[in-house]
Amino acid sequence: MSELLRQQFELGYTYTRSTGPVVGRFLTELRRRRIVGSRGDDGRVYVPPMEFDPVTASALTEFVEVGDHGEVVSWCWISEPRESHPFDQPFAWALVRLDGADVPMVHAVCAEQGQMHTGMRVQARWVEEPRGYITDIECFEPETEGAAS
Repeated sequence: MSELLRQQFELGYTYTRSTGPVVGRFLTELRRRRIVGSRGDDGRVYVPPMEFDPVTASALTEFVEVGDHGEVVSWCWISEPRESHPFDQPFAWALVRLDGADVPMVHAVCAEQGQMHTGMRVQARWVEEPRGYITDIECFEPETEGAAS
């Protein structure tokens, strides 16, 4: 019979990871309750910003501030949220095209199922203390009457 060898070992990562200049700028602006995108070679504005143009592959360096209001382009209703979802009550995952953006972003919309429709206007609901995460936008919610975009 052979003897079982044992050795104490602690797995560690001795490096830090950077978000980089594009995602880092996006997250920094979220902490300030602002949303930025990047302008592509064809003039389209992508939110979240992209580092490289999806058509030409050239580096994108122009940031564009967009609004925190927008329009639902498409959506899917979640009637029974799972533990991994951001909310424990029904909500929608939606593609939201923000004012000033050309390409929609995916985010949660907190609304009643009967309110949800393609084309509905929504506005960001910001968390009380932003930290520089996508979750600083708690969700989007139906735009209030007279809301400035």
